Amino acid sequence: MAQQQHPPLIEARGLNTFYGASHILHGVDFTVGRAETIGLMGRNGMGKSTLLKSVMGLVKPRSGSVSVAGRETTGRPPYEVARLGIAYVPEGRGIFGNLSVVENLQMAARAGTRGQRDWTYERVLETFPRLKERLGHGGQQLSGGEQQMLTIGRALMTNPDVLILDEATEGLAPLIAREIWRICSLIKASGISSVIVDKNWKHVTQITDRNVILVKGQVVFEGSSETLCAQPQLLEQYLGV
Repeated sequence: MAQQQHPPLIEARGLNTFYGASHILHGVDFTVGRAETIGLMGRNGMGKSTLLKSVMGLVKPRSGSVSVAGRETTGRPPYEVARLGIAYVPEGRGIFGNLSVVENLQMAARAGTRGQRDWTYERVLETFPRLKERLGHGGQQLSGGEQQMLTIGRALMTNPDVLILDEATEGLAPLIAREIWRICSLIKASGISSVIVDKNWKHVTQITDRNVILVKGQVVFEGSSETLCAQPQLLEQYLGV
C-alpha cells in the first residue's frame, strides 16, 4: 500500500475576500507544505497581507476555503488557527510594550502540535543574542530591529509548524535586516515551514523553495526561486518599482 501523504500545512482554495465593497482577493489558491519556505511577493496593495489575514481568520473570506493540516478553519477565530500550529508575525510587530522581554517570551511558551518543545527560552536567547542583553527592558524601550527579533522569538516559543512573517525587514537598518535574514535561514534549517513577505526579492529568493506573486489580488506567478530569478522580465514587471 502506498504511503499516505500528509495534507499541506496550509491550504487555501478559491479565496475571495472583500473589505466593504472592495474586492481584494480574486479566487486565490495558496498552499504551504511541510518544511517548505514560501516567498509571498507583490507591490504594495496587491493583497499579500489580506491573504495572510484570511488564512489566520483575522478577515473572513466571502467565499473559498482554508484548512490547516487537513482541518477546515474557514471562519474560525484566529486563536483556534494559531493552536493548530500557525504563528503569525504581523506587519507592525504587535509586541506587548508594557511587558519585559522575558515576559513577552515566557507568556508564549508552549508545546507544538506534536508535543515538540524544540524552541525553548534558552534556544531563543541563543538565536537572538541582542535580546539576551535586554531581558529586563520593556517592549517599548527596544529599537525597531529588537522589537522584530522579540516578535519572531515569541512566535518560535509556541513551537509552530508554520511561521508567517509579514514585512520581515520593513524599515530596519541594513545591519539589522541582515540579522533577520540569518534568523530566517536558521528557522528554515530547523524544519519549520515559513511564509515570508518582504520587498527585497533578492534576499527572499536566496532562502525560499517556492515563490508566489500577487497582482491585484490574483496569483500571476508561482514557482521555484531558480525559475523566478531566471526571468528578470517578470521581476521587473511585477516587482520593479
